[in-house]
Amino acid sequence: MANSPYKNGKWDKTNLVSRYVTEGPKSAPHRAYYYAMGMTEEEIHQPLVGVATCWNEAAPCNIALSRQAQAVKKGVVEAEGTPREFTTITVTDGIAMGHEGMRSSLPSREAIADTVELTMRGHCYDALVGLAGCDKSLPGMMMAMIRLNVPAVFMYGGSILPGKFRGQDVTIIDVFEGVGKHATGEFSDKDLHEMECAACPSAGACGGQFTANTMACVSEAIGLALPGSAGAPAPYTTRDEYAAASGRAVMELIKLGIRPRDIVNRKSLENAAMVVAATGGSTNAALHLPAMAHEAGVDFDLFDVCEIMRKTPYIADMKPGGKYVAKDMFEVGGVSIVLKELLKGGYLHGDCMTVTGKTIAENLKDVEFPEGQDVIYPIDRPLSKTGGVVGLRGNLAEDGAVVKIAGMKELTFEGPARCFDSEQECLDAVLARQYKEGEVLVIRYEGPKGGPGMREMLSTTGALYGQGMGGKVALITDGRFSGGTRGFCIGHVGPEAAVGGPIGLLKNGDIIRIDAEKGTLDVKLSDAELAERKKNWKPKEHRYGAGAIWKFAQMVGPARTGAVTHPGGKGERHIFADL
Repeated sequence: MANSPYKNGKWDKTNLVSRYVTEGPKSAPHRAYYYAMGMTEEEIHQPLVGVATCWNEAAPCNIALSRQAQAVKKGVVEAEGTPREFTTITVTDGIAMGHEGMRSSLPSREAIADTVELTMRGHCYDALVGLAGCDKSLPGMMMAMIRLNVPAVFMYGGSILPGKFRGQDVTIIDVFEGVGKHATGEFSDKDLHEMECAACPSAGACGGQFTANTMACVSEAIGLALPGSAGAPAPYTTRDEYAAASGRAVMELIKLGIRPRDIVNRKSLENAAMVVAATGGSTNAALHLPAMAHEAGVDFDLFDVCEIMRKTPYIADMKPGGKYVAKDMFEVGGVSIVLKELLKGGYLHGDCMTVTGKTIAENLKDVEFPEGQDVIYPIDRPLSKTGGVVGLRGNLAEDGAVVKIAGMKELTFEGPARCFDSEQECLDAVLARQYKEGEVLVIRYEGPKGGPGMREMLSTTGALYGQGMGGKVALITDGRFSGGTRGFCIGHVGPEAAVGGPIGLLKNGDIIRIDAEKGTLDVKLSDAELAERKKNWKPKEHRYGAGAIWKFAQMVGPARTGAVTHPGGKGERHIFADL
């Protein structure tokens, strides 16, 4: 507090970045622009707070963010700050899924972080409130916060309300699986149309514990979001109250001098991995948590994430492996209940700082477990003793792989490979039923470099489940799976095929064994045989020779370390907040 920029009821901008554009004679041209926008002298000389959203009309995930941003701005103003709203892109996975558009998804995470960084740097904003609604926009926004290291608060836009189809709650995953049912004749054109019209009844991100809701839980567990802010569905007006509170909170962080890297460290990253495991969250967290750690200069890769998940009980019965959606968890107390149970069980690091200015244990002090519900289980009676996501390693995956086991009964699978060199080849074969029960479908050249873009495979896995084959075949890929994927689907297999990984050396009929209990993924081939095949292997060229996706392929690193595209915190020569 001694070095607080707020003294005797006034702001001292001597050490705030916005001094470059608001203070002294040299800033007269900059101030002229602010007067042009109707700002007062008082507003100009207060801290400038970037209010960044991923608002767009691409999908329901993002459509409510503009409304919530206005509430954030009110909170900033109430606390004597000056909000400056701006937007960045999103690529919405549900619409990008199953075609070439999905190659844009993971690169969009980098574009979001980069564009928020560039906007903040270019205009010298002192703090940031970031609102995000769709899968990659959540980690992208948090990565920007950690990279810039200005006082920052993250806020999730909220989940969609569940749809109703013939008396049952449904999500978008049911529609993807409905495509498979349609292919088998179980669904008529009329049935599928009825479901697609009912599945998404409001604004908000996909309702199950898919990637968006997983990373929303992460935002609270890691300490970058206000407690409770991840829970309420997007249409609820309580989201606006959290938004205003987030605006006030970021102003308090400026006064206290608390920054994202005071919050994001090895222990808080472990807390984040715990909440993913405890809720049966998305395998994509094993990609995004290392990427966030990378921004802070912390070593925390796929194996670190999976080691925490292996030791963490699974206690929230969430779709796709379980019964419930985000709205249900919110109604019994939200993420705070999960975190309190993890703390009670001795798992959570309670001494980690958060954006409230208090530790996570202090935030959870008055949280009580709700009786008479089966959405969240007590820590001493978990759904399983192992978290919902497991890491695998073996001669097929020296750099690791991940599988979501939440809701699965059989944790081993062995069968002959049927190889495809793209997702589309596999999806076409599945829809045409050109595969056999007991096979391991292999989709390769879909990794970060080889895809390029590391596509998700929800269209394929959804079709398999819709055909009733979800537990009867396995699928492995150097690409990704949607957080909505279920069944024996192993993603992030590394090294990827494009750099000569063993997945690229497989042939039809090779016997693959998956053991999620032991954490292994192997092909029954000798080292000598794999080495011999490697001699004759040639890389497969992708179709992208220019543009953003080509650029991503040139720079991107392996999935194990987050598929990141720059040196991260360890490569820094300055931190923006200290300029």
